Amino acid sequence: MGGRLIVFEGVEGCGKTSQIQLCCQWLQSLGISVVVTREPGGTELGLDLRRLLLEKSENKPVAEVTELLLYAADRAQHVEQELKPNLALGKYVLCDRYTDSTIAYQGYGRGLNMNLINQLNYIATGGLESDLTIWLDVDVEVGLARKLGDAAGLDRIEQETIAFHQRVQQGYAQLAASYPSRIVRLDGTLSKEAVQQQIQEILRDRRQSWSLDISQ
Repeated sequence: MGGRLIVFEGVEGCGKTSQIQLCCQWLQSLGISVVVTREPGGTELGLDLRRLLLEKSENKPVAEVTELLLYAADRAQHVEQELKPNLALGKYVLCDRYTDSTIAYQGYGRGLNMNLINQLNYIATGGLESDLTIWLDVDVEVGLARKLGDAAGLDRIEQETIAFHQRVQQGYAQLAASYPSRIVRLDGTLSKEAVQQQIQEILRDRRQSWSLDISQ
C-alpha cells in the first residue's frame, strides 16, 4: 500500500497534538509504518524558522508578507526532506498543520492575497496535497483557554487578538465547505477518547477506499 499524508488542522488549543499521538499509536498497532511531523519545524532548518515565526519580540515584529514567505520556506524544505521521501516508502505521515493553515491564518486571519498564498503553497509543495485532513473544530475561546493553562506560555501567533483567531476559524469553515471530500470536520470539544474513536472510524473507511484505488 502506498504512503498517505494525513493532516491535522484547527485553531490554537484544538487538541491536534494529543490526537496525532493517539492516532500514531493506533496505526502502529495495526502494523502500519507511521511518521509524525509538523509545520513549522519538521526539519532541522524548519526548527530555526519555527523559532523566528513563533517567538514573541516587541522590538522585532515580523512583517505579514515576511511571515508568509517564512512559512513557505519551511514547507518547501519539509516537503522535499520529509514528506515526499516517507510517502515514497509507503509510510503514513501524520502532519500537524499543512497548506490549509496558511490559507486560514495568513489568508483569512491576516487578510493577505489569496492568489499569492495559493501560488506559494503550490511552489512549496509541488502540488502535493493531503490525502485526508482532520479539522478539529472548537470555539476560539475554548481553544485559547486550553492554551492559557500551558505552563510554556503563548507564542506569537497564539497572542493575536480574538478577532484574528475568529477569522482563522471562519477560514477553516470555508475550506471544509469547499473541499468536503478532503477535509473532515470533527467536534474538538468532545472527550479525547470520543474524538479519537471518530478519527479511527474515518481512517478505517478511507483505508478501504485507498486500497481499492491501488488495486485498480
